[in-house]
Amino acid sequence: VKQGEFVALLGPNGAGKTTFLRILASLSRPTFGEVRVSGYALPAQAAAVRARLGVVTHQPLLYGDLTAEENLRFYGRMYGITDLHQRINEVLDIVGLTLRRADLVRTFSRGMQQRLAIGRAILHDPEVMLFDEPHTGLDQEACDMLDGLLREVAGRGRTVVMTSHDLARVEDLATRFD
Repeated sequence: VKQGEFVALLGPNGAGKTTFLRILASLSRPTFGEVRVSGYALPAQAAAVRARLGVVTHQPLLYGDLTAEENLRFYGRMYGITDLHQRINEVLDIVGLTLRRADLVRTFSRGMQQRLAIGRAILHDPEVMLFDEPHTGLDQEACDMLDGLLREVAGRGRTVVMTSHDLARVEDLATRFD
């Protein structure tokens, strides 16, 4: 995948799409071959790779006993984001959770947790974004928000790799299908 490409990995359940993303995210090791992300080799340079990734998986990877804002602040500090308060405001607005910023994540619906997980993934404006079936659990409004966001980040030259089993959902988004 070249820098700035938006690639959709299509296939039925069990085809290996999630496994491939887990390898790219340095969460699983390949059984053979070489994997590089942004020029860094995995698994040897996994920390450098992770710093450049935004990842949305099937699990939201959020802390239920923290608020939406506290979750973003936690992750923002991990990435050393400057002007974090402003960036959190921007991200909450993008994902449509501004009014729920002070609510505990455990009170969120699955779709709201997915929105916040998307916000967490874009918080540090990563070079490479990995989205594993990101439309799962989202209502139509949230799907439209995600599609707009994906177009916007891809338009800024960010690399996006997204898995899906729904060609109709991704055919207007991706520049390449595999």
